Amino acid sequence: MLQTCGFTGMIIWALVEGGAGKTAVLTYTMPFWVMVLAWPLLGEKIRGAQWFAVLSSVMGLVIILDPLHLGTGWFSMLLAILGGVFWAISVIVAKKLHQRVPDMDLMSLTAWQMLFGSLPLVVVAFMVPAGPINWTPNFIGAVLFNAVLCNALAWLLWLYALQHLPAGIASMTSLLAPVIGVLAAWLQLGETPTPGEILGMLLIGLALLIISLHSMRAKEVVDPAMGQD
Repeated sequence: MLQTCGFTGMIIWALVEGGAGKTAVLTYTMPFWVMVLAWPLLGEKIRGAQWFAVLSSVMGLVIILDPLHLGTGWFSMLLAILGGVFWAISVIVAKKLHQRVPDMDLMSLTAWQMLFGSLPLVVVAFMVPAGPINWTPNFIGAVLFNAVLCNALAWLLWLYALQHLPAGIASMTSLLAPVIGVLAAWLQLGETPTPGEILGMLLIGLALLIISLHSMRAKEVVDPAMGQD
């Protein structure tokens, strides 16, 4: 419910309501939310340089949201942030599950959570009014791209990376996702970010970089449950 339904559902809803670039950046605040929520839920306290990541993330979020001048895009940004929060909670739940069952099969867990998590999305798809599907080559290509490359292949590659790379290196490579999202939205969709949005995105990126470098310095071992992110 958290990973597939909450995370994926919030992202899709955010994309329908607003821009792709900001959705990518705000969703990838997930490591920040994991760090914050792990304190009360896992007893993992925020220490040292992690406080700079917290401050940088909060400043970036405030600048992007711009609460003093909320426009039409605030709802989309809120949905994207909720997607990141759902993602973070799912990581914590998966980590606690792995601690309880150390020998669980990660591929099996991923397959079952995707199956059960997709059922509410199917129900919502039938409930939300929509026109008939126009089976054009572009639409079919988009569906195949998202289903095969963005989900099936991407999950396998991410799990492989987690098994063969240190935690910090793996998380640093994942920083390319929001960068590519912003650039692609700029080039393909004409979504030109404002100077304030660029500053906010850079601050969030700095926070994610600090978290990744902290993991590398601490030589943290990748928990197999983190494959859920």
